[in-house]
Amino acid sequence: MTGIVVLGSTGSIGVSTLDVVARHPEHYRVVALTANTDVERLAEQCLRFRPAIAAMADPASAERLAGVLREGAPEIEVLGGEEGVVAAAEHPAAEQVMAAIVGAAGLVPTLAAARKGRRILLANKEALVVSGRLFMHEVVRHGAEILPIDSEHNAIFQCMPPNFREGLNEVGVTRILLTASGGPFRTRDPASLANVTPEQACAHPNWDMGRKISVDSATMMNKGLEVIEACWLFDARPSLIQVVVHPQSVIHSMVEYEDGSVLAQMGNPDMRTPIAHAMAWPQRQASGVAPLDLFQVAHLDFEAPDTGRFPCLRLAFEAVETGDVAPAVLNAANEVAVQHFLDHRIGFTDIPRIIEGTLEAVDSGDADSLAGLMQVDTEARALAERLAREGV
Repeated sequence: MTGIVVLGSTGSIGVSTLDVVARHPEHYRVVALTANTDVERLAEQCLRFRPAIAAMADPASAERLAGVLREGAPEIEVLGGEEGVVAAAEHPAAEQVMAAIVGAAGLVPTLAAARKGRRILLANKEALVVSGRLFMHEVVRHGAEILPIDSEHNAIFQCMPPNFREGLNEVGVTRILLTASGGPFRTRDPASLANVTPEQACAHPNWDMGRKISVDSATMMNKGLEVIEACWLFDARPSLIQVVVHPQSVIHSMVEYEDGSVLAQMGNPDMRTPIAHAMAWPQRQASGVAPLDLFQVAHLDFEAPDTGRFPCLRLAFEAVETGDVAPAVLNAANEVAVQHFLDHRIGFTDIPRIIEGTLEAVDSGDADSLAGLMQVDTEARALAERLAREGV
């Protein structure tokens, strides 16, 4: 049986991962689960899957969880704080680590799993956005394996030749077509975007996601972060990646070859498909996702992204072209701005303005060490907080 750790088990990716695990009890054993503050859901998961370790990033929540499990599952070791989450990621019985913690908070435990040489099922894009060079160096150095979970990157992975790591030019790849739904505001009057609410931004037309990633989809920052992630996952130049708005979210991404072929991966918009694929790779297994009915889909539409409507996408391309610490600054400022928007403290169109102001002010730092990147992250967050409070 394959031992699996789920970092961020109470979020949407974590819940979907455990759904796949439950469908294949003969193949997988959950050895550790982690969460931030959702004691009730993590307790339910612990009672069902009986991991050796349950860790909560929030120490007070860890104490509450320990109290809840004291009678029903006293054998489960409950840990608290970042060090507890890292210990879960490094569990010696883990062969696979689902990295599904949202935001930069997932960077340290995901990096810890890489340094243990695990198969990392990467749903936390910030590990590559914030620390791509450092993270990939540690993956190679320790013999770890990365399998992408984002539906787009998983689709690209499936469409790539097995030897793509020899170099995309060497294997005949000429372009990566990264699809985007366009989110809930794809056709909305841009002049009205300043007045949209967090509830409207979180109402994604195709995907059921957490609030932060839903807002990122609405601003198309999520796609910008995926561009940066794809550069590291597939050793691709930004100019090789084209974002294609595809409202149906049926084609999850495509790869173009020099002979004119374009390979696409298709399926219903359900994250259990890429999760099941990565967990079983190079084999296949049932995910619980309904078969794709092409007759019901009927048609597929494609359009170019509007960077005037979605300036966050432009900012992400500029950050990856700049390189160095710019992607880390972009990510930190975005996390701060999105949280302020979700808390009704700023407007939707303030998000890109805060990000751009932070990028202009924080332009240097150490991108080769975790300590240096964390310092940049702290500085960028502080500046973004100030810009959010003062107005942009």
